[in-house]
Amino acid sequence: MSQFNIYSIQNAPLAAQPLLDGAQQKFGFLPNLLGGLAESPAVLQAYLNLGVILDKTSLTPVEQQVVLLAASVENHCIYCVAVHSMLAKHKAKADAAIVDALREQQPLPDKKLDALATFTRAVVEQRGKVTGIALDNFIAAGYSRSQVLEVVLGVTMKTLSNYANHIIHAPLDSQFKAEEWNAPTQCNKQCA
Repeated sequence: MSQFNIYSIQNAPLAAQPLLDGAQQKFGFLPNLLGGLAESPAVLQAYLNLGVILDKTSLTPVEQQVVLLAASVENHCIYCVAVHSMLAKHKAKADAAIVDALREQQPLPDKKLDALATFTRAVVEQRGKVTGIALDNFIAAGYSRSQVLEVVLGVTMKTLSNYANHIIHAPLDSQFKAEEWNAPTQCNKQCA
């Protein structure tokens, strides 16, 4: 059981209330993870700001979701995988085959997006120490050096929410249940 509250707008710390109100207006409901992050209004603000900044990058909406979903799968964040599966399909209009491949850690049917997912996984696995072939393959796939850093931004955003959720244990919202995901078997004891 979590030691953390999942706040509503009304019972959240005062500084978090307008942030949660904005999130509710954006999503049409208040996602539980954001209610959990409200424990620290500064952390909630940082997470929301990172999302706004990521939207300003040169990565397309589908590419952004590839980064966010690949990082969440690598970090075994059950909550965030469900959320970004839904957002990838319905907001970014990503092909379901791409989302399924990301969730299953399989090659993507689109070679350029596969290079993006592979590079994102390498950034997570190697804790940012990505050089040589992994970096060369990403650039050779048609991505720029600035997009290397934009992937790092997306991984930063997901590291914040993935790690926080591992501690908070936000229950999956009913709006994301259709995309529920289970971490790979070898992670179940380590990641629970």
